[in-house]
Amino acid sequence: MFFRVALVFFLSAILAMASTFKLYLKDGDYHMVREYQVVNDRVRYFSTERGDWEEIPKEMVDLDKTEKERKKTDEGARQTAQLIDAEDKEARAERKEIARVPLDAGAYWLNADQVKPMEPADWKTETSSKRHVLQMVTPVPMVAGKATVTVKGEKAALSIPTPEPEFYLRVDKLEGFAIIKLTPKKGQRIVENISIEPVTKENIEDQKQVEIYTREMKTGLFKVWPAAPLEAGEYALVQYTSGEVNLRVWDFSVAPRKD
Repeated sequence: MFFRVALVFFLSAILAMASTFKLYLKDGDYHMVREYQVVNDRVRYFSTERGDWEEIPKEMVDLDKTEKERKKTDEGARQTAQLIDAEDKEARAERKEIARVPLDAGAYWLNADQVKPMEPADWKTETSSKRHVLQMVTPVPMVAGKATVTVKGEKAALSIPTPEPEFYLRVDKLEGFAIIKLTPKKGQRIVENISIEPVTKENIEDQKQVEIYTREMKTGLFKVWPAAPLEAGEYALVQYTSGEVNLRVWDFSVAPRKD
């Protein structure tokens, strides 16, 4: 947002400068002017150097060269004005977009022109029976353990009708974001598989992440969307802390395309 404001200010300054051009004299000199007019045998012009109207004999002015300069300057000013207008429209659209996202922390999805809240999914970590045995035998296992993060049910309650969904996240602190393709299995969906390293107990997370774009719209508000259309299936928008099993999960389905 700051960059856009600065850019509009910069373009406005250019526009102000672009409205100034050279009134060429036949002796090779020139005056910097904002506008001019021919009145009988005199050329009347507004001097930007002195901020006032002045006159000069017409025979001293190279009108052909001056007119070419004026037209070139007018075209540059027109293009700059168009850029300012486009930037203003984009800035207004972004402010409107930010305003429609609720202030409460959480995840939201864009449904047509309405922003809808997403319900967080309950997830759990299932550790292998072998891992449980090792934990009881010794507090520092000497072999790697494995765990699986799952959400209940083979299908999400929320079905999104577009393969190119747009999401918003209001967060209290900056963490990682991902869209993960879930794997349905025996009444649940797998979010990720975790390998637990021996001794260090480091968690290595294996997720089926899809490529995404993220944009910070303002402090604590992020927009997230997939880089390519999603295939029909089960997914989750996830906020996570890298290296820790610390997740917030919002599950959703993408409906098959209607050809």
